[in-house]
Amino acid sequence: MKDTIQIFCENLGKYVNVAGGETLLEVYLRLKDEIKIHPLCAHVNNKTEGLGYPLFGPKTIRFIDETNPSAQRMYVRSLCMVLAKAIHDLYPEERLRICHSVANGYYCTLTPGNRPDEEKVAKIFSRMKEIAATDIPFVRHTKLTTDVVEVFRQVGLTDKVKLLETIDDIYTVYYTLDDYPDSFYGDLVPSTAYVNVFDLQSYKDGMLLLPPDFLGDLTQPRQMTRQEKLFGAFTDYTRFNDIVGIGNVGVLNKGMTNKTNVGMLIAVAETLHDKAIGRIADEITNRFHNGGARVVLVAGPSSSGKTTTTKRLSIHLLANLIRPQMISLDNYFVDREHTPRDASGDYDYESLYALDIEQFNKDLTALLAGEEVAMPTYDFATGKRIYKGDTLRLDNNSILLMEGIHGLNPELTKSIPDRQKFKVYVSALTTINIDDHNWVPTTDNRLLRRIIRDYKYRGASALDTIRRWPSVRRGEEKWIFPYQENADAMFNSSLLFELGVMKDFAVPILKKVPHNVPEYAEAHRLLSFLSYFREIPGEKIPSTSLLREFLGGSSFKY
Repeated sequence: MKDTIQIFCENLGKYVNVAGGETLLEVYLRLKDEIKIHPLCAHVNNKTEGLGYPLFGPKTIRFIDETNPSAQRMYVRSLCMVLAKAIHDLYPEERLRICHSVANGYYCTLTPGNRPDEEKVAKIFSRMKEIAATDIPFVRHTKLTTDVVEVFRQVGLTDKVKLLETIDDIYTVYYTLDDYPDSFYGDLVPSTAYVNVFDLQSYKDGMLLLPPDFLGDLTQPRQMTRQEKLFGAFTDYTRFNDIVGIGNVGVLNKGMTNKTNVGMLIAVAETLHDKAIGRIADEITNRFHNGGARVVLVAGPSSSGKTTTTKRLSIHLLANLIRPQMISLDNYFVDREHTPRDASGDYDYESLYALDIEQFNKDLTALLAGEEVAMPTYDFATGKRIYKGDTLRLDNNSILLMEGIHGLNPELTKSIPDRQKFKVYVSALTTINIDDHNWVPTTDNRLLRRIIRDYKYRGASALDTIRRWPSVRRGEEKWIFPYQENADAMFNSSLLFELGVMKDFAVPILKKVPHNVPEYAEAHRLLSFLSYFREIPGEKIPSTSLLREFLGGSSFKY
């Protein structure tokens, strides 16, 4: 007879008796009339677990559905395995690569040089629908890593073999759908019927996998959006990865065991950054000499590296014999009592209307007319904009250079003619994959940067940063991402080696997040994610590197 144990169900706010060994799904099915949601997974002692998780002792449980980011990630992972299974069934000779998120979906390619036509994409989509309707279970296995390596080798998943050979785990978790094996960095839903809302469309040289509209109607897939410039920025770096022969973490890990390779990779990646910024500076210079581009606006989401990009851009402009004059948008904050509030009632400093747009445009217009303008300073202690006697005047060889999250929003500079503006979008568009079916989300890269920077320079713990991150992300979705295609140039601030370097900094900080807070789920996920990367020593990173903005040791002042 099975022992009876007690768990605390946060959805119900009470203890529940369960039989030892009962799974989360079995518990939910008994309690579903009370719980009222249809969960995809659960937080168990503040760790994300699949519904197949067995209970053998007291736990705190919260069932979560598609409205929670942890459940959304599990849905997408499971949907990716359905895609991989469909391609394996129809075209077993093809190699699927799920590259990155773009255009509201996930860009996927088949064997290099083999572009799928619309008929082929339609067949794959139809097979995915069949798999979802058949309600096949995702079966979880835990076996010796050496055995799993052989499982993947037999079906040609060599990218996963390379990864497993470099992470030194004794046991490895993987899943099967019927006879098809695959692995993901996180658990999957119980069966394919859970992931029946999606679309698959032809896109560029591959396909776009569209999950449900998690922020809107969950019964409908997202609608594809046009992000030509963003896709181009991804493609440029993917081409670089192909040239250096590092497209996934397994190859990176193997290559980084050689110190000479480490130094060369860092040098080449940093040079790539410098050349990209140099090209942007040259384009600005050409427009400037043709009567335009008097105002350069550098925008991007949190921890994208806007500040260092702006400073390096100013150096290139000086080398082009143009004198950049810097203006901080922060100095145009409205007085605190006039700051908009967010949904929780807190001051919303990421809102466009936290800035005095009218005064900002008035000052810009006067500066471009050659007038001397009194420049404000925002006193964060008092929440007031003050004037200390600082003034600014532009000469014929001056250019205004500004960095801030709203730079691409036309409302910010509504009084300035478009030809006088040059807009730069900066983001960490990570192009290395963990393996062919597991990409690195750009938001994870930025979150790790911010956790390290906030801890090092702002006295904030990882708990503080993780707790604040959902609000930051909502602000980005509202105020930044809708305008990114307005950019005249895009700069990808990611560095191929940076996650290996950041690992040493981030892991000790993340381990300080207490287990008894909800944010531990995210800290644990990030620690698991970083475990795939071998540490890369950072002493060879130059002082001008964008990564120094977060790690310290920069030659720039922030």
